[in-house]
Amino acid sequence: MRIDHHPVLGDRPAGRLVTITVDGEQLLAVEGEPIAAALLAHGRRFFRRTPRRHEPRGVFCGIGRCTDCVMTVDGVPNVRTCVTPVRAGMVITSNCSEEGGHGKL
Repeated sequence: MRIDHHPVLGDRPAGRLVTITVDGEQLLAVEGEPIAAALLAHGRRFFRRTPRRHEPRGVFCGIGRCTDCVMTVDGVPNVRTCVTPVRAGMVITSNCSEEGGHGKL
């Protein structure tokens, strides 16, 4: 879900649609928008699980200060997705250990 028109900010600027891969699934995203925004637009609310209690985490602060939205992006672990812009062809994986039995979110 995206907000295409805001009563104060006006219409959402048009952007180029690109394909990204998230946990093996190809998704369309607007180039330059934060990765977290693209995932939320596709209904993905959880990006990782906590190491000890395996609780799901997603966007919390939305400004890059906390680490709740971290994911592995193009092989780089712990990337803050709320401040990292989408680029065509990105490969993103949730920080969930298949070996640890937590599974994909």
